[in-house]
Formats: sequence, structure tokens, C-alpha cells
Amino acid sequence: MTVALSIEQDFEGDIDALCEARHSNPFAFLGLHPNQDGQLQCRVFAPEAKSVAMIDPNSGRVIHKMKKLDPRGFYFIQTRRKNRFRYALKIATENAIVQCLDPYQFSEVISEKQIQQFEQGVCYQLDELFGANIVEHEGVSGVCFSVWAPNASHVSVVGDFNHWDGRRHSMRLRYEIGAWEIFIPNIELGQRYKFELKDRHGNLLPLKADPFAKQGELRPGNASLVVHEKAYTWNDHTWINQRAKYQKASSPMSIYQVHLGSWRRKSDGCFFNYRELAHELVDYVSDLGFTHIQLLPISEYPFDGSWGYQPTGLFAVTSRFKTDGKNVVEDFQYFVDYCHQHQIGVLIDWVPAHFPSDDHGLKQFDGTCLFEHKDPRRGFHPDWNTLIYNFGRKEVSQILIASALRWLDKFHVDGIRVDAVASMLYLNYSRKEGEWLPNIYGGHENLEAIDFLKRFNREVKQHFPDCITIAEESSAWPDVTTINHLDGLGFDFKWNMGWMNDTLQYMKRDPIHREYHANEITFGIDYAFNERFILALSHDEVVHEKGTLLTRMPGDDWQRFANLRAYFAFMWSHPGKKMLFMGAELATENEWDFDSELDWSLLNSTRNGQVQSLIRDLNKLYSNSPALYRTDHRADGFEWIQTNDSGSSIFAFIRQESSVDCERPSELLVIVCNFTPQVHHQYSIRVPCAGFYREILNTDADCYGGSHQGNMGGINSTHINDEPLEHRIVITVPPLATCLFRWEEK
Repeated sequence: MTVALSIEQDFEGDIDALCEARHSNPFAFLGLHPNQDGQLQCRVFAPEAKSVAMIDPNSGRVIHKMKKLDPRGFYFIQTRRKNRFRYALKIATENAIVQCLDPYQFSEVISEKQIQQFEQGVCYQLDELFGANIVEHEGVSGVCFSVWAPNASHVSVVGDFNHWDGRRHSMRLRYEIGAWEIFIPNIELGQRYKFELKDRHGNLLPLKADPFAKQGELRPGNASLVVHEKAYTWNDHTWINQRAKYQKASSPMSIYQVHLGSWRRKSDGCFFNYRELAHELVDYVSDLGFTHIQLLPISEYPFDGSWGYQPTGLFAVTSRFKTDGKNVVEDFQYFVDYCHQHQIGVLIDWVPAHFPSDDHGLKQFDGTCLFEHKDPRRGFHPDWNTLIYNFGRKEVSQILIASALRWLDKFHVDGIRVDAVASMLYLNYSRKEGEWLPNIYGGHENLEAIDFLKRFNREVKQHFPDCITIAEESSAWPDVTTINHLDGLGFDFKWNMGWMNDTLQYMKRDPIHREYHANEITFGIDYAFNERFILALSHDEVVHEKGTLLTRMPGDDWQRFANLRAYFAFMWSHPGKKMLFMGAELATENEWDFDSELDWSLLNSTRNGQVQSLIRDLNKLYSNSPALYRTDHRADGFEWIQTNDSGSSIFAFIRQESSVDCERPSELLVIVCNFTPQVHHQYSIRVPCAGFYREILNTDADCYGGSHQGNMGGINSTHINDEPLEHRIVITVPPLATCLFRWEEK
């Protein structure tokens, strides 16, 4: 008894620290440790136990019954052994008897190689270093929990498996990288967990979800889940091997942007799951002729109303569309796999520009501004009430890039569209004077974000050269799609926000006023070849009282639909890849509502169905007409041939594969747009080549709901003189319509 009391006194400070969840080095105290004679002692903290025994993990035989040295749950046994041995614990509580391997008998899991890579800022398999990973360690299967929190004084993993008790599984600090880890055997899949942290002063912080979790709890819950990422059997080898040819600047790309939760829903209002969506969505998109699907963010996020643009789990697929009884990782892999098997590429929106300030998220993660800038003039977005990543911190930039690479690697995603790039590039983005801090040179450029974006694009190209990156960049920042070694940001494509704003502004105008604003149609060509552009009519254009594309169009119902059809055909003919947000093909009247499905009943209306048919025909024509996509990024594939008839608001231009002065271009298309309700007969347009100009699409055709004014299949050119454009066609120009003509030499 005297010995026990002496031991209790020796351990008093450690026991107090364990009971108060503040022990700085629990692995140095708990588990097996030699006494001064080299004999092993075992120390166990089990606060709910009535009794604890050491048992043989194979036979279940009791090796030692342990002594309770402290009523708060500290147990102890002195053995005569000097060599370490594997043991389990038999813990009897008020209601049950539990057998488990003691986590504190295991050595470190994080390897020296991982530590070195993380220190260097080049560890991009962070989903294997951090989070909850099922591993075999020292011959035992279990879960390694690890998290980056260098400024915390204490970290525990809490969850369903330990009654959310922060005293039970205090973690080991790996000082070199500020990471905390613990290996816990026999954790059941699907268990919820979070991290309990105390700041450097010992103050308890709000429970934190795992930033590296592979799956999160379905909202309104926000815990992380233990899941097993099994090796998925992919069936998309043909697509992957040929992916490069589908995503080049000279390839046709027509993108259907989708919010999975509001595209379609079940009859009871519930979401379709990823597997159901794969079949429904791919069938629909394939029928309409789109080449790619672009998903609004599907990283885990807490608030439906953010549409995914305020994510809390950049490594996790949102559980909203999970199949019951299935692993959400496998569900989304199935979705992408199915798309690829049907020759549909998958792009995702990704949000490194900011993160929400939810207490369970990254905000002051370890009691310091670990992920964000401390100064709100650098670290806070007033527009969105969100926090800004500290791109200059190598660990943060490394984590973000690792997230992006995970989507390309684990899920075979074909490209990443980076959200809100302009907000990253400018320190004074949406800020008044005095609300922002200049860079070291006194300018407003965010030098750290610029370096991050360049590095992000370099790493994507190095690891996945066939995948693409897209910038949502709304300013005139130069060289967004110029490669890094020429000092560009290195994106493959950029959304053409200027073209979208100008042309939609033009289309909103009453046709009687359009003659004074022709530059809103033509100006886009002045910079069309400075970058590789995507013409994007995105979700942002059909919310926040902007109306829909159809309701922006002036006039009576016939004119509104005619305007919309003419605009779509102009867009599909204009240089730049295409992107349309779901519902635009239905000519919806109501703004997009994230909380309900599209109004599919509109297809019962002939006019709406005719707009959908036009989109289908435009995509087919686009993919089968190299002149409409191969020279998207080259000025020699485009020429205005009519821009000076502002009084009639008629525009005409050429798309071709070869230069204008070539006698025999491989393909030449003439596009004529009339943005007034006036029909023009015997309208003369100069063209570069003699021949027959076949009318291959006319948005005024009766099959699209038009007035059926046209050119009876096409028109022969006539000779004028020896001027550069020495031939002409004399055509009927339909009202509020776009016509496409393909040149045939004979």
C-alpha cells in the first residue's frame, strides 16, 4: 500500500493533466514504460471504468488485473517484464464490458518522409497524411487520426467511439510539422468524429470538423465520418487515354453547368443520389450534344444557400447526394466513371478564394489564424462574410493544392474551374480606401495569391497534363491563360465575363435603341484572342433579381423567344468555348431556385421545347464544324464582313480554319445576325469566295417557332470586282434571327 501511494504521488501531476485533458505528452506517460529497474509499468486512463485488466489480445486470457490509483479513472500495474509486448484491455463499465487494444502502446504512424515533404511544402498526398486513414500499423488494423494544429497546447480526437470525451484519446504532437496523431485500433466505419483543441493558453476551442475528412456528416450535422477508401475499379480507360484531344484549345467544348440539388428531384422532393444522377444527367446531356458537365462545388459545405461556394471540407465529397448504405467516395467515382464511359467530361467548381467562418470550420483552427490572415484587411471578405486563406503560408498553399490534386486523382475529374480569381488577385477587391493593405511595393496586387495560382497550375500540369484549369476572372488582368514560364498565371481557359456582360446588356435593349450600341456586340472581338476564352452564361446570371435569359429579352412573347434564339446562335458562332447553366435550354421564366428542381413542365410548351431543340442542333452543328472551334484562339479564323449597318442592327462575320486570303479554306462559315424585328429582302453581304452558300441553320425556321423567313436552302454568290472581298451573296435576313451559311466551292 505504501508503494501504491508513492506511485500515486509520483504521478499526481500527470493524472491531473489527463483528467483535465491538458497533458502535453500523453504517449510519454500512458501505455508501457520502464521503471528505474527496467521493468515495464502499464498506465491506463479509463474514466468510466469500474475495473480494468490487461489481457492477451489473441487468447483473451487475463494477464494482470490493474489497480485503480485514482478515482477519476487512472489504472496502474507493475510487471516483471522488460521486453515490450502486445496487450489489450478489458474494461468493465456500468453497462458493458469492452475489449480493446490500448492506443498508447503503438509507435508513431506519420513517416519521416511525409514529415520532410510537408516541411518542404511538396507533400500533395495530404489526404494520406492527415485526416482519418484506415491503415495497418505494427500488424494491427485501425484508424490513424491526424491533424495540423501547430499552436494548440492539447488535441484530442472525440467521437461516437469514446462518448465525445476529450480526455480519452489525447493525441501525440509531431513537433517537426505541428501535427497531432493517434492510432486507434478497431474503429467501426461510419463513426462520427471531431477534434477537441485547446489553444496555447489552455483555453478550450469549439469542436472542429476534420479539414482533411473524406466524408462529412449530412447537414445540419457537421461532424466528420470515418470511411474506407477502397480501390475503385475504373472503366473509363478509353476516355482517359484520349482525354487530351477533347480538351485542347482547338477542340469543341460545350459545357452544361449543373447544380445537382436543383436539376431534378424525386417526386417527394428528395435529392437523386450520385448514381441515379449519373444515368439521368448523362442521358440528357448526351442527347443535347454537350461535351462536358460542370458541377457547382461539391466539396462538403454546411449551408445549402451558399450553393457550395462556402465549403468547409475541401477533401470531402458532399454527402447530400449519397446512396444509402454506400460510400460517398465510391458514389461520386461511379458518377464520373459513368460520364466518361459515355464520352462526357466532368469539370468541378473549386473554391480556394475564401472559407466560411463557421465555428466548426477553419476559423482560428488552433486558437490562432492558422489558415487565414490575422489582419481583417487581408483576411476577411466583406462581400461574403468569409475568411481569406493566407496564400503566403507554405502549409496553407500546400493544403489547397493537395485538395485540387485529390479531385483529379481519386475521382478522375477532367478539370477545375477556380472560383472568384479576381478577388484573389487584388488586395483592394471590393474594398474602400483604408480597408486594405498594399503589397510590399505599395501596389494592390496580391503577390502571394499570384504565386499560389501559378504554382497551382504548374502542379496540375505536372501531375495531370491532360486536365484543364479554368479561371473565373472578371477583370482585365493580363496573361491569365499564358503559361507560367512566360510569366502568365497558367490557366487553360478563362471565363469571358466582359463578353457576357456586354452582349446581355445589348440584348436587354429595345431593338429600336440597339443601333446606338453596336459596340456591345463587336467589342468582344477586340480582345477575343488575348486569352483562351469560355463564353459563360452561368448561374450568376439567373439569380438575385437579374431575371432569366428569356425575361431579359424585350418585346412580346414571340419577340422574346426570337431574341433568345438569335442570341444563342450568335454565342455558338462566336469565338470561344461554350457554357450554359442548366435551365437556359428550357427558356425558363423564373429565376433559378437552389431549393427546387427546374420547371420541366415548360417542355409541355411548344416554344420552350423548340428552344431546347435549337440548343441540341447548335451543339451538333458546332461539334461538326471545325471552323467554329479550331481557331477559337486565333485571329485568322474570324473576320467581320458587316458591322457598319448599325441602322439595321445587322452583323455578319466569317469563321474559318485558314486565313482570309486563302483561296480555298478548308471550311468557311458566314454568320448573319439581325437584332431587329425587321425582315430584310435582297440584303447584300460581301464574301471572300465564289460558290454556293448553304443555309445550315436559321433560328427563324418554323421548327424553332420562327416566322420561316429564309433562303430556300442557300444562295449562289455573284462576282463584284477585284476588291479583297470580291463576291457577294444576296439573301433574305429574317427578323430577330441568326443564320449560318456554309461555303461550298461548287
